[in-house]
Amino acid sequence: MSDTRILVPSELFAPAESSCFEGTYEAGILKAGPDLYEFAGPLVWQATVTNTGGALLVTGTVEGVAKTSCARCLNTFEFPVTGEIEGYFLLSEEEEAPEDMDDDEFSYLPKNNVIELDPLIKAALLLEMPLVPLCDDDCKGICPDCGADLNEGPCSCGETDDGEKDGAKNPFSVLKNFPFEN
Repeated sequence: MSDTRILVPSELFAPAESSCFEGTYEAGILKAGPDLYEFAGPLVWQATVTNTGGALLVTGTVEGVAKTSCARCLNTFEFPVTGEIEGYFLLSEEEEAPEDMDDDEFSYLPKNNVIELDPLIKAALLLEMPLVPLCDDDCKGICPDCGADLNEGPCSCGETDDGEKDGAKNPFSVLKNFPFEN
């Protein structure tokens, strides 16, 4: 695992100061809902830490290439991912968070002055993962009967014009010519 810890330098404890940091992150496999996302190589991250007067604001990006299976055709595909890193760390327990922030939207800077980016990077990546991963918006999926990839052409079990497939009538075929009204 790569080092995603930032030791806050002493100059960042002065208001309005900021510093930039960068590195790589070995994500391995990330689970988002029922889907697994694999990252073949390390992701690249950059973060800027800014003193806002009573807290440290961490902003930045994490970028890489994710690989997963298409929800329709089950083929593996890759896609680029760019997540926005965000974190807010109060400098001491005596500081109060802004009124518009919930308790889970900020943390306190640990006594060792080390910011752990790992949870911020994971959160940034999870927000970028699709709810339904598709290799292409027009993916036709697989045939529910024979399992053929319909992106490669029609399957061998072919559907007839009256909605029948291998002798089994589609129960919705009677609605094919029904005059629906608005």
